Amino acid sequence: MNKALSLLMVLLIGIPGFRGSAQAQENEKDTVSVGVYIVSIHDIDFKEKEYAINLWLWLKYKNKDFDFYNNLEVPQAKSVTKSFVTMDTTGEKVYMQMKLQCVMKDSWRINNFPFDRQTLRFSIENSQFDRRSLIFTADTVGQHFDPRFTLRGWNIDSCIVGTSVRIYETGFGDTSLPSPHTEYSAFRVRLSVTRDAGGLFWKMFLGMYLAFLIAYICFYIHADGIDSRFGLSVGSLFAVVGNKYIIDSSLPDSTTFTLVDTLHGITLAFIFTVIAATAYSLNLVKKNQHKKAHRFDMIVAQVLLLIYLILNFYFIAQARVD
Repeated sequence: MNKALSLLMVLLIGIPGFRGSAQAQENEKDTVSVGVYIVSIHDIDFKEKEYAINLWLWLKYKNKDFDFYNNLEVPQAKSVTKSFVTMDTTGEKVYMQMKLQCVMKDSWRINNFPFDRQTLRFSIENSQFDRRSLIFTADTVGQHFDPRFTLRGWNIDSCIVGTSVRIYETGFGDTSLPSPHTEYSAFRVRLSVTRDAGGLFWKMFLGMYLAFLIAYICFYIHADGIDSRFGLSVGSLFAVVGNKYIIDSSLPDSTTFTLVDTLHGITLAFIFTVIAATAYSLNLVKKNQHKKAHRFDMIVAQVLLLIYLILNFYFIAQARVD
């Protein structure tokens, strides 16, 4: 009888479907429930594309080999500090809680600066267990950030938590893999923020607009005062260039044409137009056509100001909408 049972077991194990079922049970994925509570976000460095975040992180799972204290990976972090770590292993599941202080690197979108909208990203993975062994699920109960903390100069629009799969086109030296391709489960947090840009806009661009107005005043100086007109216009030109360099020094490098570039470019073009109009008025004065020169100045002054205002309102409105 025992021999018959042994033979039956051998035959069952030899059947492909039974073997696959047994292997599937051995490789059953463990689910890790993850939740976060953001305490604060501070030290936003726009130039260096980084910010600091303090948050509480908790995990619930069965497999003690996961060892999230040592295997926790924050892919986008420049530095990670763990503190107040607690672990409860008395129940069926391991419950771990810790506070993380991270300096995160991220990419900023500055096309519409200072009316920009940014997405702050935070994600975790387990460095030792891939998607074949570990799957994250998001704990979505309750709030995900402290509504009492204020992000100075920014408004928090939303905070979304979820999971995804991080794909690496490498085997990390594992020659047992059929191809250099690995997948890791990832838990992600996306915090959408918009800049409170009213005061910042005028603080940054007031000098540029004053420079344009100084150049614009040249139209109301008699054409005989050629030195004054050229002096004010050229001085305004350099003032706008200097203002742009000051703003650019606080922004990360960009290969695209931003709102800052657009507004300064328009202002430079219009100041150059003022200089060109002044040169034409001087030419009319030399021909003893004073009335024609004055009429030309008044027409160009009104048209130039109108077009300048329209272009500024248009590009600023577009930036606020995007």
